[in-house]
Amino acid sequence: MEYQNFGNTVVVRLDSGDRIAESLGQVAKAESISAASITGIGATDDFTVGVFDLEKSDYNRMHYTGNHEINALVGNLTAKDGEPYLHLHITCTDREGKVVGGHLLEGTVSLTAEIFLQSFEGLIDRKYDKALGINQIHFA
Repeated sequence: MEYQNFGNTVVVRLDSGDRIAESLGQVAKAESISAASITGIGATDDFTVGVFDLEKSDYNRMHYTGNHEINALVGNLTAKDGEPYLHLHITCTDREGKVVGGHLLEGTVSLTAEIFLQSFEGLIDRKYDKALGINQIHFA
């Protein structure tokens, strides 16, 4: 992984074997980023997504392997309990053109990924909402 600051935007290049969320969390900590919008593209060959099941208050998980293009990695970076909190969604296409996606739970880069974190001032905090079963944005 390498990254560089360009004003309020950090451009991150992930390399083969880099874990997407873990790497972005490391950048956020190193650069003291507490709020950002995230976009990216790239390639993965091992990722797990989830679709939230309202009845279970948990994710239905789907794991994919094999060559996939990352068509869109979108999300945000906020804070929870003083630590960076990533909320990422991913859409990928396999070699036959089948599109899959959802909430990114885990993912490893196979070739490269180009990710932009556009940061802004302020702190956006999250708190667990028991009724919803999620960590919801909380405004003080």
